[in-house]
Amino acid sequence: MDDDKLKLILAALGGLVFSLIFILLAFVLPLQDHSVNKTLQAKHTLEKISKGIKDGQK
Repeated sequence: MDDDKLKLILAALGGLVFSLIFILLAFVLPLQDHSVNKTLQAKHTLEKISKGIKDGQK
């Protein structure tokens, strides 16, 4: 096999592996961290419940 064909094949395989790594990272890594939002929503909900209980006892 010619050196040029081998270089071309290796370059194509390297590019394929490189792009697959980034595609997998796009699926694995989240774009936004929803855990912080869920924590804030839970805290807000607990504050509403607490306020409702305090208002009901008056």
